Amino acid sequence: MPSAANFAGFFVLALVIILVPGPSVIFAIGRALILGTKQALVSVFANALGVGLQIIVVALGLGVLIQGIPELFFAIKIAGSVFIAYLGIKAIVERKKIDLARGGDSTKAVAAQSIIVGITNAKTFVFFLAALPNFVAEADGSLIMQMLFLGAVFLIVGVGSDSVYAIAAGQARSWLAGSTERLAIFRGAGGVALMLLGLWMLVDAIW
Repeated sequence: MPSAANFAGFFVLALVIILVPGPSVIFAIGRALILGTKQALVSVFANALGVGLQIIVVALGLGVLIQGIPELFFAIKIAGSVFIAYLGIKAIVERKKIDLARGGDSTKAVAAQSIIVGITNAKTFVFFLAALPNFVAEADGSLIMQMLFLGAVFLIVGVGSDSVYAIAAGQARSWLAGSTERLAIFRGAGGVALMLLGLWMLVDAIW
């Protein structure tokens, strides 16, 4: 277990990173507007699973290796940003095609897409790579276990925060579900949000 001081320091840092609306929040809101509350929550938890894999990679020391290969790290950033933009464009194009009785994309498809987004989120990867080693100490036991513990804390707080945003956006969508035209507008708005997020991440990766 990390020391109380290290835990407190990391927890405050995690709160700042998570509670200030960023890419994960925009992703959760966009998915809620496109797919509704249930699928948005699936997206939040599946995205967290992908981010959790990043934590494991960093804790085991592979993160340094990946970041040490610029071409590989650049490819991961590009792939993640392009995929998010693709999800946004797909939602815009198909905003009027959803079968409300079935709820659109299957839960498995939504989960798979969100796991990919989580795994390829270069910003969280860099955060874990930079932050986790700075809040552990050999005197407090296994460094790997300490980093996994801190990573788990980050995920719990992140899932809770993103779920609140997803539920709020999903409720707004449900309120307008009686009108297919208004629902299509909401789905389109969610698609635009995801597309712009992907483009912003792409530009940030290149420059």
